[in-house]
Amino acid sequence: MKVKGEYVLREIAGDYILIPIGETALEMNGMITMDLVGVTIWKCLEQGMPEEDILREILENFEVEEDVARADLAEFLIKLKEANLIE
Repeated sequence: MKVKGEYVLREIAGDYILIPIGETALEMNGMITMDLVGVTIWKCLEQGMPEEDILREILENFEVEEDVARADLAEFLIKLKEANLIE
């Protein structure tokens, strides 16, 4: 999996915001806010990590049951695909 387009991740007043830049900004109007888990997932996607490696990263950095993390990750990735942010 990898990110489609160009984005900048910024922390502003304690909130993490994904901002489209370049040509991506012409196609996507708006910004996306994320929590710390979402930021972790996004950074993994920027590196082209496969889903299982992203899951492992979540389990190492957050206190969560594996089955819950797996389900939440799958749901988040579906939302990113539906928004055409990843391929």
